[in-house]
Amino acid sequence: MAEESTVPGVTRRRMVRVTAARLVMAFGALALALTTVGVGREGAEDAESALYGALAAAFLVTAVSAAALPWTRKLSGFGGAQLVADIAVVSALVHYSGGAGSFFSFLYVPITLYAAILFERRGAYAAALLSSLGYGLALWVAERSGTREIFGGPMGAPLVALWGVHAVALLLVALLGTALSREVRLAGEQLAESETDLRRLRNLHERTVDSLTSGLVTTDREGRITSFNPEAEQITGRAQCDAIGCEFEEVLPGAPGALERSSAGKRVRMRIPFDGKEVGRRHLGLAASILRGTDGAPIGHVAIFQDVTDVVQMEADLSRSERLAAAGQLSADMAHEIRNPLAAISGSIEVMREPGSDPHRNERLMDIVLREVQRLDGLIGDFLLYARPATAEPKALVLAEEVEEVLKMFEGTRPAGVVVETEVAADAVALADPTQLRQVLWNLVLNAAQAMPEGGRLGLGAALVSPPQEAGSAGRNDVEEAPAHVEITVSDTGVGIGPDILERVFDPFFTTKRAGSGLGLPTVHRIVEDHGGSLRIESAVGQGTSVHIRLPAAKGAMA
Repeated sequence: MAEESTVPGVTRRRMVRVTAARLVMAFGALALALTTVGVGREGAEDAESALYGALAAAFLVTAVSAAALPWTRKLSGFGGAQLVADIAVVSALVHYSGGAGSFFSFLYVPITLYAAILFERRGAYAAALLSSLGYGLALWVAERSGTREIFGGPMGAPLVALWGVHAVALLLVALLGTALSREVRLAGEQLAESETDLRRLRNLHERTVDSLTSGLVTTDREGRITSFNPEAEQITGRAQCDAIGCEFEEVLPGAPGALERSSAGKRVRMRIPFDGKEVGRRHLGLAASILRGTDGAPIGHVAIFQDVTDVVQMEADLSRSERLAAAGQLSADMAHEIRNPLAAISGSIEVMREPGSDPHRNERLMDIVLREVQRLDGLIGDFLLYARPATAEPKALVLAEEVEEVLKMFEGTRPAGVVVETEVAADAVALADPTQLRQVLWNLVLNAAQAMPEGGRLGLGAALVSPPQEAGSAGRNDVEEAPAHVEITVSDTGVGIGPDILERVFDPFFTTKRAGSGLGLPTVHRIVEDHGGSLRIESAVGQGTSVHIRLPAAKGAMA
């Protein structure tokens, strides 16, 4: 039934508690009456009968109130009627138990208190006033009827003073009860508001987790699953009731060591194969990190994963399309590059076949044929090196030694105006194939020297670089460390490269040199990528060029 009230604070729950308190008070008054009131006093029989009648009325009123409470709609009126009835009963008890000497006058105090609880300030002051009037009336009637003499009350006591003391005491009780009731009400309202906010937040959390398009799994510190959202069920084909309590790697067997690595303070990201009985083979993108409690202490792990099977398939299709497109473009460029030497060879042979051709001219034409054949041979050799590089056999290479070896070879062809400067760190140790690394360095050194026809400075350096840190990674869960790298820099102070040309330097067969094949830098780029590295060029016309190569560092190379 709805808890209707026109007075703040009057609620059905409070009325039930007050009714229970009234019943306890009635039993206490009965016990007090049986043990202390009118025992062995002459002429007290009639007063005792009336006293017990008042107690019976108190029990009756309490019983009727308890029975009527569930059906009562206007709780404020109901509570006021109980308040008046209780004051009347207590006043009767005071009168029939001796008036000024009655033990029951203290019952006005709890009545005033529960009036403050039900009705706050107005109810408390009204109860104090009514109780004072009821107590004064009981004193006056007891004095007039001789009840005080029967029960041995204090004769000659100043009743007005006694009544005044009780009235002031009840007023103070009303004041304190009002303050207490107000504080209790405000605390209850704040608690109810907090409960509502908490319930709303919990519902929002549950709806958010259930609405996620990613699988969400939490585990305890031992790796046993504690929650499993609906999307996780959809992706894995495993019901929540079957997954909770299982080991994480039992449900996601393709993620070995993910929780252990996240326990080390790293946020783990990986792509794993998943083979479910109900869903078949899939690819999942998974991220795992530490789950912390409200105090910041680790209480388990949290893993989020998505089905990226379509993405993996798209990447494979895109890679295949790119390879086919590159093969088509490379074939067209190769045919164009071969056509020119073939045209020169064909033309020279046609001239030499003419009757009466000049031997000296034929000799010059034959030189042309041989030169173009050599050009074709070099072109095909460069093409094969670019298209089918030799299988790399990476080793731990001290870059200072490799740079020194390349510079020894370069010394014989170094232009007189080119000055070489090196700055190679002793701890720069790369994981690379020695032959292919020297080929890369040789190509870059020759390009740098050719870019300085008037002479200049050729710089060659190498250093160990720290793993990059993402912004905000210094939080409670650090980002997983990237592998260490070494960076090789080849720079020159030559003519530089324009922006339009810089965009095409890695295109096969693109060159600005007369005798160049256009496969040098593409081959360098291909070798670096095959080693899991990266290549970046910075250049400005008239200021020079810098080529930066990053290669994986050998284990133990970190400082």
